[in-house]
Amino acid sequence: MAVVLSAPGVAAACPWNGGDDTTYYISIGDSIAAGYQPDVNRDTNVAYSDQLYAQLKQYQPGLKHIRLGCDGETTASLIKGGTCSYPNAQSQLDAALKALAEHRGRVSYVTVDIGANDILECVNKTTGAFDQNCVNRATQAIPQNVAQITQALRAAGTQNTKFAGMTYYNPFLAQWLRGQGGQETAKGSVSLVNAENAALSQAYAAAGFKVADVAGAFRSNDFTPVNVPGYGDIPANVATVCRLTWACTKQDPHPNASGHTVIVGTFAAVLRQG
Repeated sequence: MAVVLSAPGVAAACPWNGGDDTTYYISIGDSIAAGYQPDVNRDTNVAYSDQLYAQLKQYQPGLKHIRLGCDGETTASLIKGGTCSYPNAQSQLDAALKALAEHRGRVSYVTVDIGANDILECVNKTTGAFDQNCVNRATQAIPQNVAQITQALRAAGTQNTKFAGMTYYNPFLAQWLRGQGGQETAKGSVSLVNAENAALSQAYAAAGFKVADVAGAFRSNDFTPVNVPGYGDIPANVATVCRLTWACTKQDPHPNASGHTVIVGTFAAVLRQG
C-alpha cells in the first residue's frame, strides 16, 4: 500500500519560499538506488529513488532529484571513489557533499542505501557459500564507513534536511530453493544480514538519520510456512524475496519493480515523520 506523504512544513518554515522555490532530493547508494534491472541489464526508472521522488514532488512541485546511485558501490568506494565518475567530484560522497554545499538550505531530503555489495563480494557465485574471512572484514568495515558517510552528510545538511537510510532485505533466502544445502545457507544468512542491519541502523540513528526498515517490510526473519504455487510449502521470507526480487527467477539479488515500490513505502513512512 502506498504511503501518502504530508507536506513538509508550512511556508514560513522555508526561508527560500519568498523567491526561487527550487528544492532538492539527493539519492545516494548502490545499484538499488540506481534501479538496476537484470532483465534489461541496465539501470531503470523503476528505482525506489525515482518513485520516491515522484511522490515527494507532488507536495513540493519545485523539487529536483540529484540522482547519485552507482552500480557496484561499496561503503569504501562511496567514500574514496573509483566505481562511478561524478563531474568535479572524487567520489559519490564528495558529489553529495558538494551538492549539499551548493544548495545549502534547499536540500529537503537525502536517502541512502549502501553496504550490500560489501557482503555480496564475500559470496561464492557458484555455490552461494560465504567466505568467512571476507565476511569478518566486511562486518568490521561497514559500520565504520557508514558512520563516516552519514556524519559527513548530516554535518553538511541543515535543519530543513530530512535524512533516511535503509536496512537490507535478505536475498540469500532464495538459496532455500536449492535443496538441503541451500536451506542451510539461507538459515545461516539470517544472522549475518541481521548483524549488518543492526550496524547500519545504529550508524544511521547516531547521525540523526531516520531508518527505513526494508528488512521488516520484506519479512526477512519470518520463517512461517506458506504455500506458493510452483514452489509448494516454503517460508514466508523466502516467498517474499521471490515475489519482490529477481533472486529466485534470475538468481539476481536486485529488487524488481514491486520490490522497489515496497522500498518506497518504507522511506515515505519515515520521511513524513516530524
